[in-house]
Amino acid sequence: MLAARRLWPLAAGTVAAGLALDGLERLAPGSILSAAAAAAGLGLLWWLRPGRARPSMAAPTTADGWLQRLEALQGQFAQLEQEHQHAETSLAPACQRRDAQLSALRAQLQRPGLHLAVVGRTPLDPASRQRFSLALQGSHPLTLHWSGPLPAATGDWQWPEPFSSCDALVFCLSTPLMASDLRWLEALPGGQPLWLLLNQGAHGDPAAARSELLSQLRLQPAPTVLCWDGSEDPHTALRPLAQSCAAEAARLRRDRQLRCLEDLHSRWQAELEGLRRVRFQMIQQRTQWLVAAGVVAAPLPSLDLLVLAVANGLMVREMAQLWDCPWSGEQLRALAVELARASLSLGVVEWSTQALAGAVKWHGATWLLGSVVQALSAAYLTRVVGRAMADTLARSVGVKEPDLERIRREAPLLVARAAERERIDWSAFVRQAQQWLTEQASNTSQQSA
Repeated sequence: MLAARRLWPLAAGTVAAGLALDGLERLAPGSILSAAAAAAGLGLLWWLRPGRARPSMAAPTTADGWLQRLEALQGQFAQLEQEHQHAETSLAPACQRRDAQLSALRAQLQRPGLHLAVVGRTPLDPASRQRFSLALQGSHPLTLHWSGPLPAATGDWQWPEPFSSCDALVFCLSTPLMASDLRWLEALPGGQPLWLLLNQGAHGDPAAARSELLSQLRLQPAPTVLCWDGSEDPHTALRPLAQSCAAEAARLRRDRQLRCLEDLHSRWQAELEGLRRVRFQMIQQRTQWLVAAGVVAAPLPSLDLLVLAVANGLMVREMAQLWDCPWSGEQLRALAVELARASLSLGVVEWSTQALAGAVKWHGATWLLGSVVQALSAAYLTRVVGRAMADTLARSVGVKEPDLERIRREAPLLVARAAERERIDWSAFVRQAQQWLTEQASNTSQQSA
């Protein structure tokens, strides 16, 4: 029943246009019919247009703004998961995990003072750690999180909690550097302040040691390097770090809050995109076979364009709702036109027609459908344009309006990538096509009987 409510505009529009154009066929030449079909298609696309553009979704600049964005994602998760009709047992763990992640992040946002991670080849004896902590104490409460020796080899070079959510990180190094040190430094969360504490030995030259270390690491921006041999009083060596923590405590806390919120939002967006792709595949497959059936049933060749336009208009509208896209109907149509034009210029239809001409020969009932190759080519074109559209919407989440000039330049590349991925899945499309042919042949036989 729900599918019927969604798809009745396509059926009604096609039937009405077919009746109208059938009447025109008796009165007007073919060129006028083609123009009428195109005009009817554009009119139906306008009628099916999405709503007006919504306000801008620029990235938040405050913790409250990011929390609102995360709560909005929770609502989108709930809606998509409900539409998928998964078993409750499979939904509960994912919902509970996201709730726990958001609750833990809220608690982390409220913790007082500064939190510094001290990692790498850290001082292991309690006396050295005590002196280290005293050297950094200032006007703001300070909590140090000490790590044990970092593993030299691991399958997952990811910083665990609590180190990844600290306000700053102090990485203790000694020369010569180990390859694992470089890997851990490369895996640092983006934007996390970094200080390097180098044990250059009792008789080393601090300036030369700093220069040599930075030339080996080539980190951008270059971190501050402090030198301490572990035996002398650390107050002098750690004074620059202590002064920075005292002067920039508020900024460090604010930056850490925004960084952690944005990181969770990014991970949730990636998870949500996976659910959207599952839902999109259902929309894509349904639309492509509606297009194929419409092309076969169209009483006039000029109606092929109308069927393709109306079906793809419905698909674009559903995709805009799926990706919560704020673009206007005119902007979405302009994007779809650019992608379709790029598909035609790259020869997607010609390639699919040639490939399908051989594939459909495998099916004995194909002769019942005189326009089967054209129908399947139209279905494949819908499939490629739909995937390119999905890629574009996924890249543009949160963007108020499309940059049509940039999309026009990138459309051939987007379509080429979509077509390549669809070619990889070509055998699955052919199997679906053969199943569709069987259904069409069965329907034709029943109607004949």
